[in-house]
Amino acid sequence: MRQILVAGNWKLNGSLDSVKQLVSGIMAGAGDTGDTRIAVCPPFIYIPLAANLLAGSRIALGSQDISDQESGAFTGEVSGPMLKDFGCTYAIVGHSERRALYGEDDEWTARKFAAARRTGLTPILCVGETLQEREQGITEDVVARQLDAVIDLEGIDAIGTAVIAYEPVWAIGTGMTATPDQAQDVHAFIRSKLAGLDQAVADKVQILYGGSVKGSNAAELFAMQDIDGGLIGGASLAADDFLAICNAGG
Repeated sequence: MRQILVAGNWKLNGSLDSVKQLVSGIMAGAGDTGDTRIAVCPPFIYIPLAANLLAGSRIALGSQDISDQESGAFTGEVSGPMLKDFGCTYAIVGHSERRALYGEDDEWTARKFAAARRTGLTPILCVGETLQEREQGITEDVVARQLDAVIDLEGIDAIGTAVIAYEPVWAIGTGMTATPDQAQDVHAFIRSKLAGLDQAVADKVQILYGGSVKGSNAAELFAMQDIDGGLIGGASLAADDFLAICNAGG
């Protein structure tokens, strides 16, 4: 049985004091979350602080992004080896905000996925459709295209060493949430698509849901057959809210 993973994406939020308080609060309650795996993804600049605070705990550390390059004249970029130096085990790639706001296309996302794997980081590959694409009935086409870019570059076996996060763009930070059945339908499609290439990979890969997940709806979402946890945005910024979601997976 696949283990539940709850990963907090803090986005562009935080300060020295708030990061200390947030990590302290999560650590204080993490022992009550059963077998749920927990990860936090702070802004790059707070990763060293979070790493020190989390030392010796069961909470994993991840980054919100990663460069597709490992070194060189790439101003402002942060590479996989740098993230590994500070204890990261996960790297989010292809978040809809990176795709929409910064023009990162499927191929660029695939290169970032590859860069994470080269460094020994576990990529959390984000896929998902906009409201317009859902209304056009092309959700599966969009998600398949995003997955195919990675599979074409890295092969199906690489998916088995990663995490997938289905995040319908229309539900991110909007307060709108896909119903458990809507989310399950897309998760089942993803797993079925992967099974057509390699059943073992499809069976083991964790597929998270992200999009206005809260303590009040997490248990129902996580109870779905193909939903293996959540990639959490706003609710990950308050320890009690985040822990309520983690507890839903216990």
